[in-house]
Amino acid sequence: MRPPLPPFDLESAKTKVRAAENAWNTRDPEKVAQAYTEDSVWRNRDEFLTGRAEIVDFLKRKWATENGYALRKELWSFTDNRIAVRFQYEWHDENNQWHRSYGNELWEFSPEGLMSRREASINDTDIAESERRIFGPRGSEEADALLPIR
Repeated sequence: MRPPLPPFDLESAKTKVRAAENAWNTRDPEKVAQAYTEDSVWRNRDEFLTGRAEIVDFLKRKWATENGYALRKELWSFTDNRIAVRFQYEWHDENNQWHRSYGNELWEFSPEGLMSRREASINDTDIAESERRIFGPRGSEEADALLPIR
């Protein structure tokens, strides 16, 4: 079991989103993968994954190149066992070029509260280091801060 469990209400959906944000900010592929069913199906940009082992491999590759990764997620909508989020994360490459990635995710959950489906659409833009606004896990001072569009 991975509470909160569906069907979601506003508070449980917000809790699920924040838990996902916190887990991804650990950049620990094994920890993150535990939130997904054994046979979870993903679309991430142009990659299609099935199962925890593929998720772990994907996340290892991702965080090997996305240095300084820091993420924010925001609840967009929810119903029954589905949640939609928008997110932004910042990272830099091996040349120290900073990027901000913007995206939307559609999530579907099993009755046990594990994510069985994740579809992510993501766009990247280069930013100057001085334009950064995400500096690690969310602090209490930004607990309910909404993500800006740019």
